Amino acid sequence: MSNVFEFVAESRGQSGKSVARRSRRKGDVPAIIYGGASAPQMLVLNHNEVIKHLEHEAVYSHVLDITVDGKTEKAILKGVQRNPARFQILHLDFLRVNMSDIVKVHVPLHFINENTSIGGKKGGIAAHSMVDVEVSCLPSVLPEFIEVNLAGLDIGGTVHLSDLVLPNGIEIVALAQGPEHDLPVVSMMASKASKDDAAV
Repeated sequence: MSNVFEFVAESRGQSGKSVARRSRRKGDVPAIIYGGASAPQMLVLNHNEVIKHLEHEAVYSHVLDITVDGKTEKAILKGVQRNPARFQILHLDFLRVNMSDIVKVHVPLHFINENTSIGGKKGGIAAHSMVDVEVSCLPSVLPEFIEVNLAGLDIGGTVHLSDLVLPNGIEIVALAQGPEHDLPVVSMMASKASKDDAAV
């Protein structure tokens, strides 16, 4: 079995919906890899292997090895199309990356100390506005996730994008567009119980 950061594929010479449907009926996943100096290439991957890979959160924010007919390229996973009615992956989009070029990738947010935060100890509830954030960086420093420490968050308080502690070399794409894009990430809301306690 290939490791979690390697997708083994075969080239798929033809494109089109009918070809993609045939691939799915055979238990495969149609895909495309594009970008860089090479032309877009149609691929097909084993569905069971894809499912195993996608169970790992890091796959969505990691530079991957895409091995096609024995040749390996570096890429990131840019899109996953799922069947909402069945446990089925319909299509994957891979974007080739050059390790010396900046990439933009959505990275998961990991929230810590929610229950033991200042507001959490008062019965507050953290309301998450985001579960991931788009960052720009070199592929070599792409983080698996960004940690959001809520220890100091009190009821009524909010963590914004500009409050996130980022690893070196990482920039948040939205913040480069101006201060009006400094959106809330998570807020500590008073629960009904904590409001009742305050009223006593």
